[in-house]
Amino acid sequence: MKGDRVEVVVDTGTGTARTYEIGATRAGRRVDVSTGRGMVEVAEVTRSGQPVRVGRFMAARVIALVEHPAEEQGATERRRRPRQEQEETLL
Repeated sequence: MKGDRVEVVVDTGTGTARTYEIGATRAGRRVDVSTGRGMVEVAEVTRSGQPVRVGRFMAARVIALVEHPAEEQGATERRRRPRQEQEETLL
């Protein structure tokens, strides 16, 4: 979903950490995270499954992997009428 993003914090080996961010930039795309054989792969993927951007990291160097889901747009825009008005319309 557009707005989803994943942050990957990686140890650089020099005592510092570096942060990478991969996100779904367009509607219909999603971010997939997979691990296997000592690698962590974060990919922005289209609806058909084609990877658009891919980040591959050594699992031993990954300090943190944080997934940030997109905020719902409709939840904040939706407004409810006061309860009194709702009851009057039902009568």
